[in-house]
Amino acid sequence: MATEDGDNFRYLIVQPENGGITDLFRYGILGNKASGAKFFETSDEQTLHEELSVGGDRGGGETPAHRWVIIVSIVMRKLIKFFGKPMEWTGYVVDFLLNLLSLNGGLLGLLFNLLQGKMVIPVRGSATYISTIGHIDGRIDLMVGNDGTPAIQLDAGNRSLMDLCMMASKLAYENAIVIKNVVNQHWKMHFIDFYNCWNDYQKERSTQVFIFSDKPKDANLIVISFRGTEPFDADDWITDFDYSWYEIPKLGKVHMGFLEAMGLGNRINTSSFQQLLQATNIKLQSTNEEEPKKLLPEMGELSAYLAVRSKLKSLLNEHKNAKFMVTGHSLGGALAILFPIVLVFHEEDEVLQRMIGVHTFGQPRVGNRELGRYMESKLQQPNPRYFRVVYCNDIVPRLPYDNKTFLYKHFGVCLYYDSLFVKQKVDEEPNRNDYGLWYLIPEHLNAVWELARGMTMGMAYGPEYKESWEGIVMRLIGLAIPGLSAHGPPNYVNSIRLGTEKHIQMSNL
Repeated sequence: MATEDGDNFRYLIVQPENGGITDLFRYGILGNKASGAKFFETSDEQTLHEELSVGGDRGGGETPAHRWVIIVSIVMRKLIKFFGKPMEWTGYVVDFLLNLLSLNGGLLGLLFNLLQGKMVIPVRGSATYISTIGHIDGRIDLMVGNDGTPAIQLDAGNRSLMDLCMMASKLAYENAIVIKNVVNQHWKMHFIDFYNCWNDYQKERSTQVFIFSDKPKDANLIVISFRGTEPFDADDWITDFDYSWYEIPKLGKVHMGFLEAMGLGNRINTSSFQQLLQATNIKLQSTNEEEPKKLLPEMGELSAYLAVRSKLKSLLNEHKNAKFMVTGHSLGGALAILFPIVLVFHEEDEVLQRMIGVHTFGQPRVGNRELGRYMESKLQQPNPRYFRVVYCNDIVPRLPYDNKTFLYKHFGVCLYYDSLFVKQKVDEEPNRNDYGLWYLIPEHLNAVWELARGMTMGMAYGPEYKESWEGIVMRLIGLAIPGLSAHGPPNYVNSIRLGTEKHIQMSNL
């Protein structure tokens, strides 16, 4: 299908359910293209030929490394899908038990209240119902200056602004009531709105984002925070491992799952991507954001992109001096950088001029090298506005996989923190695909160190850094899966607040 200016929209969808173990073996080990083709749906034969023969973006013949990465993606998605329901049930149970214990003062308090008939039952969605992420890291206060109060400098990459963004990214895992209470009562800022938007891939309201400002009137700062990958949400993890892409003319190839999470199409009806992107490319008034919904009523709900864009335009019009930040952890980080990507495609120059920047934490890759180069020309000149923070062995920034012949590439300024919280500015985090025997032993040894450090954080750095018992359990899980425990928000909060610099010359950091 072609756009009005003649450009073609191309796509590739990886479909693990369309092939079996035999097909995986024949494609992965023997390089059988017919077996490999079963796992792909493409816009045209040329796209399929490129995928099976040259590995996406580059030529040079078929590569076993490229096939291996595809196989890992398919196998992981199959496994996560198989355990999807048990993961969901486990999440409900864990959330409930953690809240049951905290509301009743721990295990002994729970037993006492039970005997007294005074046991407090958690109510999901209430002001006291905290997410698993919130129990792992219960900190809600912002980093303070020498005078004991938050002093946020509105410069992209500044430590105080980075801390606010990380705390907002962590807070995005909570329900709307909890978020509002923290923003208004603890941060003394102004909660604006919470959105629970439709994700057509997951067929549910699973894309959450909230907006707040530094003050209710004459605001200087507006922050948009997207919720990240929930620990027990199989669909979120499947999205991180997905390799499917959709090519937007003049921009590049974009992760299809992230476009779906933003409400900009669905893979069952691939023409919906083009229709929605083209529809929103028309210069719509902010009062007419419902028009794309009318064009595609089967999408069912207003998209996160349209909802946030509409509200942001209204806020920028209301607060004449305000600028805005976009942030998110994990999957939320991918959506945070995707938001300005689509703004660029829609030529929302007036909006983009008022964007301070994008800060993401533990963010997966969102597109190919072409997309990265184009966006760097828009966001990194004359000064960098997109900062991507990565902690040590975090697995998610290494997804979807990337190698010399593979599609997905990171872009922007990468601030990499090692397990000693030493920060370096690097082009790419070490072990960018998180596999290889030469990394296995160091990663597990590092997990042992992180467990020991976690048990002594409070003594070493002060009571605010003391890790919860839930956090220690995550460290124990890290002994088996280092990249999973490294993904936890506590590592990112600690990195920003305790981090030191090494060989980096950036005056505003």
